[in-house]
Amino acid sequence: MGISEIWTFASHGGYSMAVIILLSVVAAVIAIERAIALWGLADETRRLSAYVIKALYRGDVAEARAACERSQTPFSDLLLAAFTRYGKGAPERIAAAVERERTQVGMRLRSRLWMLGTIGAISPFVGLFGTVIGIMAAFEDLAAQPGGGFAVVASGISEALIATAAGIAVALEAVVLYNYFSSRVAALMLTLKVNAEEVLELLNLQPPQAGVEKREVG
Repeated sequence: MGISEIWTFASHGGYSMAVIILLSVVAAVIAIERAIALWGLADETRRLSAYVIKALYRGDVAEARAACERSQTPFSDLLLAAFTRYGKGAPERIAAAVERERTQVGMRLRSRLWMLGTIGAISPFVGLFGTVIGIMAAFEDLAAQPGGGFAVVASGISEALIATAAGIAVALEAVVLYNYFSSRVAALMLTLKVNAEEVLELLNLQPPQAGVEKREVG
C-alpha cells in the first residue's frame, strides 16, 4: 500500500482519524525515546557491579567509589548513595538510602510510560467517537435522499468503520509498547536491586574508611 493509498484510506475516516494518527505518532516517539534510554543499561549495570565488587574484594573502597563517579548509569547513583554514607551510619541506614535512590531511579526510568497507557486507553474511544460521527452522517444522508438506498449511507458507514478499526489498532500498539517497556523496567529494577545488595554486603565488611586511607597514603 503506497503513501497516497494510505492517505486516501485515512481521509475516509473523518476528522477523528487526525487525532488517532497523532496518538499513533506520539506512541511511536515515546517508544523510540524509551528504547534509547533503556538501551544497554542492564549490561552496564553488571559491568560496573563486577568492577566495584573486585575493588571491594581488594579492600579498595576509594577506587570502587571513583568507578561509580566516572559512570553515568543509574546503578552508579545507587552506589554513590551508599559510598556517601559509608562510615557515617549503620548499615541499615545505608541500605535505606540506596533503596530511596532506587525508587527515584525507577521513577525516572518509567517516565512517559504513563502516556502509552493513556493512549492505549483513549484510542478506542476516539475511534468510537468517529464511529458515532460516521453513523450520524450516514443517517443525515439517508434523510436527505430517502430513496437513495445503500449507496447514500455507504460513505458514512465507511467513515465509521475506518475510525473504529484505526482506534483499536492504535490502542493495541500503545498497550503492547506499554507492557513491553514496563517489563523491561521491572527486570532492570530487579537487576539493580540484586547487584546493589551484593555490593552493600561487601561494603559492610570493609574496615571503616580503610580504602580511603590506603589511597591517600599511596
